[in-house]
Amino acid sequence: MQSRNPKSDHPYHNPRYLFPLLRRKGLLTHAQIEALLSKLSVPKRMGIDLVQWLHSMKLRLPGDKERFLEGADIVEAVAQDKGWRFRRLDPLKLDMDVVTRTIPATFARKRLVLPVEWHGEVLEVACYDPLDKELLSDLSLVCKGEIKVSVAPREDIERIVREFFDFKRSIAKAEGMLHRTPDINIANLEQYVQLQSPEAAASDQYIQKAVDHLFQYALEQRASDIHIEPKRDESVIRLRIDGVLHVVYRIPRIVHEALCTRIKALSKLDIAEKRRPQDGRMKVAWQGEDAEVRVSTVPVAFGEKMVLRLQSASILFSDLDELGLSPKDLAAYKQFLDHTNGIILITGPTGSGKSTTLYSTLRHLSSSKVNIVTIEDPIEMVHEEFNQIAVQPQIGVTFSTILRNILRQDPDIIMIGEIRDAETARYAIQAALTGHLVFSTLHTNDSVGAVTRLKDLGLEPYLISSTLLGVVAQRLVRKVCRNCARPVEIDTAPLRQLSFPVDGDRITVQEGEGCSLCRQTGYYGRIGVYEVLPVNDEIKGMIHAGEEEEQIRKAGFKAGMTLLSYDACNKLISGITSLEEVLTVSMQ
Repeated sequence: MQSRNPKSDHPYHNPRYLFPLLRRKGLLTHAQIEALLSKLSVPKRMGIDLVQWLHSMKLRLPGDKERFLEGADIVEAVAQDKGWRFRRLDPLKLDMDVVTRTIPATFARKRLVLPVEWHGEVLEVACYDPLDKELLSDLSLVCKGEIKVSVAPREDIERIVREFFDFKRSIAKAEGMLHRTPDINIANLEQYVQLQSPEAAASDQYIQKAVDHLFQYALEQRASDIHIEPKRDESVIRLRIDGVLHVVYRIPRIVHEALCTRIKALSKLDIAEKRRPQDGRMKVAWQGEDAEVRVSTVPVAFGEKMVLRLQSASILFSDLDELGLSPKDLAAYKQFLDHTNGIILITGPTGSGKSTTLYSTLRHLSSSKVNIVTIEDPIEMVHEEFNQIAVQPQIGVTFSTILRNILRQDPDIIMIGEIRDAETARYAIQAALTGHLVFSTLHTNDSVGAVTRLKDLGLEPYLISSTLLGVVAQRLVRKVCRNCARPVEIDTAPLRQLSFPVDGDRITVQEGEGCSLCRQTGYYGRIGVYEVLPVNDEIKGMIHAGEEEEQIRKAGFKAGMTLLSYDACNKLISGITSLEEVLTVSMQ
């Protein structure tokens, strides 16, 4: 007689329970279940973890072309059905000390359990299998107190164990090694020579591991920047995600300098120079693609602050129709690109996505028939299809000096990272007048302001009118999380204050409730908001005649220009962004 496998009754292992549940929840279709059952042999049905098996199958969720069925979806469905407390583990909201100091890493990794939070004298733990009574008994003994159990996806637990324990162990080991040598105050002007010791060499490997974990963690969290900031007694590491900074780590002050030294070495900076700002770059490989990392250091009150800007090629080189331009604005922008000579300007503040627009445009225009030359400070992303030149003021290589000689390189398209001074502006105009298509950026609040800015730089109106093809002003707004979006009614008064035409006193838009995917923020990712000014014959004449901004703006409306605030409102009505983001854009 065949012995009964006790695992067969467990919700994670029983197909007779799990598959009907997933169908009722809309996570699998009948056809998908039939196909899955045909792949499961009878012996396997009695033992395997179906949650992990289904997670590995990469099954499309019914009615969703973008998402696959994940272990988290299945565990959440089971938890709801069984009345278990379900929790996604957001590393940005966990206390590293609680997670890493309560139980050993080996126990957490083997038993798939993590301490999450203390509620007075009660410890909340997240585990994969809440039916493991032996685990709960062991936890009570180890923690010597009452345990509150939540269930979490296996992949969440494994990721936190890997990131928290490995990073913490690397930092702790390095701290232990570094404590054996005296702490050096970089503000001390006396010369200090420290001979290398075996302990210092041993600490390097732990710092290397910590830096590797930091990069991996930042890229997994879709961070655009890493801030490493020295304080009086510790060092704080923050990540900028979707435009918002989050504190992720607090590390011992003694480790700060070693961490910065490692990053400076990787980015070819002078590790001995701590009194002056430095800029460098490196490239890191992650999940099959490369990410460019721009490194900036500045001396601050408590030491050397470091900011790392992360640039993913998949984002920087987007298709033009994925940037967020409306169909009308996209058509107008593509008309600019049909010209073989003239200037196209992209305007906006720092961090508004200008580089993404420029690089995506250059890739769109790139072919074996054209010679594209870029002049950048610094080069945002190295791309072999472009001939990229880095500005180096310390040796006299500036925007203007390069532009003075670049026409001998037979370029068809020239991209100037930024027009900063009159000399650069004049050489850009000269390049456009001699038959080249020129792209550049300006720091202005809107598109019409670019004309005024060029005049302020000393350019004659007739030169601007004869070369300017169009101006694109842009900002970035956060997108409502698709996973937790729900319809809500809002008052239309704020939209009417922006002169946006809307009917009625209330309107239905989308708002993110907050979920594990968006870290309870209600937002996931960002998209561009645009104002495209086509410089037609009428506007050229107005620029030549020296008309004021307001008159040019009215002519822009006649030519089809849409204000930044209008484009943001349209994205609000379309369910892409929120009223909060619209108001943020209109105040800039």
